[in-house]
Amino acid sequence: MPDRAPQPVDRQLPTDEARDLISLARDIAQREIAPRAAEEEDAGIFPREVFTLLSRSGLLGLPYDSEYGGGDQPYEVYLQVLEELAATRLTVGLGVSVHSLSCHALANYGTKQQQVEHLPAMLGGGLLGAYCLSEPSSGSDAASLRTKAVRDGEDWVIDGTKAWITHGGIADFYTVMARTGEDGPRGISAFLVPGDAAGLSGATPEKKMGMKGSPTAQVHFDGVRVPDERRLGEEGQGFAIALSALDSGRLGIAACAIGVAQAALDEAVAYASGRQQFGRPISDFQGLRFMLADMATQIEAGRALYLAAARLRDAGRPFAKQAAMAKLHCTDTAMKATIDAVQILGGYGYTADFPVERYMREAKVLQIVEGTNQIQRMVIARHLAGPEAHRAG
Repeated sequence: MPDRAPQPVDRQLPTDEARDLISLARDIAQREIAPRAAEEEDAGIFPREVFTLLSRSGLLGLPYDSEYGGGDQPYEVYLQVLEELAATRLTVGLGVSVHSLSCHALANYGTKQQQVEHLPAMLGGGLLGAYCLSEPSSGSDAASLRTKAVRDGEDWVIDGTKAWITHGGIADFYTVMARTGEDGPRGISAFLVPGDAAGLSGATPEKKMGMKGSPTAQVHFDGVRVPDERRLGEEGQGFAIALSALDSGRLGIAACAIGVAQAALDEAVAYASGRQQFGRPISDFQGLRFMLADMATQIEAGRALYLAAARLRDAGRPFAKQAAMAKLHCTDTAMKATIDAVQILGGYGYTADFPVERYMREAKVLQIVEGTNQIQRMVIARHLAGPEAHRAG
């Protein structure tokens, strides 16, 4: 079958600098990520050197202040860079999104002194972050977390276990939500914990159906001592900080999902255009053409949805509902598009010789991370109809 290279996405970008950033991301993706993506995913290899390159290239801190080493880019630009990276390898795109999430608390709630001391290395100094909210017994119900931080003089001592942590065990720093007070959301505080802190350890990474190159692991805190100067925000503000970060993080997941969906569509179009059956390309058959048209339409709709939410965020307007909508629609679109791509490739789609089976396995996790899609529906409904009424008895 003849090769048919995918056409770059036609993007509406606000500045020439933004266009240069997209070109840089595409170049790094094609030169440094794509050639090894399938092999390294199959072998479970994490491409740490790629993240070092992204940091040196200014792509690891795009939405943050240039005063601290960030890129001063609006979210609508940052998310499109994420999409380009995720289309080549989700381990990289999602990893950049998680790193950005882990920087959010310090960048938005830290003191000036904390930001000056820590942010430059986090944004452009080659460090890699992780975000620690979920626990073995508290996933969707994050406010019930049990990891504790107890005050001891000028320090806090953290004990507990976090679960499902992307970059768990290999991160250079962890943004950790821990209980410092009463039960419920008001008793949670946020801390910036160095990855080499005594008593901090990562468990054996989970064995996952997809994203095998991205380590997901429990992280154990056994008497980890953290000075009070590494507490982010006020005591008891941690849950609000976590929710604020997740609103932005959900847009990152949405962009990554559209990247995976676009990659699946590109592969399906290339295959259908070259595969001959009954004396003509299978792309000539109406049933298949309609599948491709539906995939492309949903992908474009998802891209427009996450960008609309990003522009609200960039304008300083509320965007939580739109972020939940974008995460819901884009990840469902990725799942449907990757399933359809496998179907279009037929038996070949079920083999590892083509990447669509990997895309399908990877798309599933995007419907789960940073708030399951059932949680997104709850968030959207609360914005529309108000909180649920709780009935006694």
